Amino acid sequence: MLAISNLTYHLGGRTLYDEASLHIKPKDKIGLIGLNGTGKSTLLRMIDGEIQPDGGEISKSKDCTIGFLNQDLLSFLTDDSILSVAMQAFGEALEVQKRIEKTLKEMETNYRDELVDKLTKAQERFEALDGYTMQAKAEEILEGIGFSTSDLQRPLREFSGGWRMRVMLAKLLLEQPSLLMLDEPTNHLDLPSIQWIENYLRTYEGAVIIVSHDRRFLDNTARSIVEVAHKKLTQYSGNYSFYLEERSLRHEIQQNAYENQQQKIRQTERFIERFRAKSTKAKQVQSRVKALDRMDMVDEVIDENISVNFKFTFSQKSGRWVSTIKNATKRYGDLTILEKSSIQLERGDKVALIGANGKGKSTLLRIIAGTEPLQEGTSEYGYNVIPAFYAQHQLESLDLKNEILEELKQSGSGKSEMELRSVLGCFLFSGDEVFKKIGVLSGGEKSRVALARTLISEANFLLLDEPTNHLDMQSVNILSQALQQYEGTFVVVSHDRQFVSEIANKIWYIEDQEIKAYPGTYEEFAVWYEKHQANKQTQAAAPKEETKPKEEKKPKPRVRDNAEEQTLKRLRKELGQVEESVMQTEEEIKLAEAEMAKPEVFEDADKLQEINTSYEAKKQELDALNERWEALAMQIEELEG
Repeated sequence: MLAISNLTYHLGGRTLYDEASLHIKPKDKIGLIGLNGTGKSTLLRMIDGEIQPDGGEISKSKDCTIGFLNQDLLSFLTDDSILSVAMQAFGEALEVQKRIEKTLKEMETNYRDELVDKLTKAQERFEALDGYTMQAKAEEILEGIGFSTSDLQRPLREFSGGWRMRVMLAKLLLEQPSLLMLDEPTNHLDLPSIQWIENYLRTYEGAVIIVSHDRRFLDNTARSIVEVAHKKLTQYSGNYSFYLEERSLRHEIQQNAYENQQQKIRQTERFIERFRAKSTKAKQVQSRVKALDRMDMVDEVIDENISVNFKFTFSQKSGRWVSTIKNATKRYGDLTILEKSSIQLERGDKVALIGANGKGKSTLLRIIAGTEPLQEGTSEYGYNVIPAFYAQHQLESLDLKNEILEELKQSGSGKSEMELRSVLGCFLFSGDEVFKKIGVLSGGEKSRVALARTLISEANFLLLDEPTNHLDMQSVNILSQALQQYEGTFVVVSHDRQFVSEIANKIWYIEDQEIKAYPGTYEEFAVWYEKHQANKQTQAAAPKEETKPKEEKKPKPRVRDNAEEQTLKRLRKELGQVEESVMQTEEEIKLAEAEMAKPEVFEDADKLQEINTSYEAKKQELDALNERWEALAMQIEELEG
């Protein structure tokens, strides 16, 4: 369908591609990955025809149509409704519809056989183009990616950039091009919309190329991965997880070949140096010199999965309760975000705040930070809490005239230049790069600087709003490692499921204008929440007994008897005990894993067997504790309901 042959492209004095090739077949689902600056978006623009390559060829079949979602679409504005904008995808059908309407109007005053024939042909064509279902299709996709029914008639101009981008995505999906190219689509989608798009792309009839830093999204949509590295395009058959395994094997083979070649080069150079002056060996020396010149050099493997070690310092430790929200009510006009909601954040909580856009996640962060007022209730910090708040708009607070290192010096952390350089090295700024001006940095680089500035503060409580936006996978991995090593408390808003899975030990979500907490990882929450939603739907579908109108408007809360209260108290106490046991058992498992990794233990078969037996027993114990926790949580939920 589309072939890239011997592609060469230079950007300034830098070569992005050097004789790179790739073939895209119909129905291919490709994840395009690589470090920032390697040319992923540039490749998409060359395929789209916006940029011409310096060498090579991009050829496509005559019937190949291309749809390209890119950041430039954010600038498109119109007073047309978002439904009208999305329906522009049905260009021919809309033109036929206009002809039908014009013909019908003409027939009102001049009924002729030729008009009837014209109308019949137009209606047949309109039906062939699925014109009678185009509005329903547009509404389905717009609502699938997060718009409410009431939003569909609102002008596009009223929406923020991220929501406008969703409209352009809907338009592209409705156009159904042969090749759909999506550049970081998850930056503008919330979690329910991401999951909807995943399901849509799995069954999409055309080919798809996706540039994304969201590993879970690529796992669920891509059937092959194309890596942009070393000015080439390397294809791996399989999703992102398969790519990681396969790349590891290829790198091992390449590194072995590199080391063998380097050894051969050293041996050859020693021979040349030793016998260069001997006339009897001149022919052999020249032969080896020519062999070195003809040798195809094997590149050394550069490990992009950097392991970092952050040394966080706190001037003081916070009290047990870091933040307390009591009876919070927050409204914007007729929209109620929170209604008499309460929650507490305990020291050591690693919270991921997830859910659909519009539910109030960023608002809740600002309430906790103290920058957003409540209509009712209170939000207070606990004892010795030092907060730090990161949000995308804070990129604007970076001084464009400052060098990167100077920007961190002015953050007030009190760290030495060597310590700041070490932190910047963790965020991929090394050597003279620390002297770059903020003004020349890309959006992703600015995000890394702002995150570094947040993390070097002596804050013992972090509030992070979508910190992974505009970061490449390597940078997301670094941020994930940093937060795993962070010993304070944090609340992170993110739609990146892999990232959330790695950093969070508790999940918050907003439902029915109330902040709710799940005491576990994202993986556990996802399983529980699916069952929770199914139970709600079952209860909603169940027939309800007829009640008086007055009782329907003001239902009386169910009153628990003394026995139920005692049972609830006992269950809550046991739940707390089980939670403590889970944490203790997890710690014991980690200790056992560390012990088994020690060389002296690994070499002692008896000792290794003893620790391994204990380790397996602890894992079984943990499984049983988790099952008990879930059973207790369900019993408590039933009694509280």
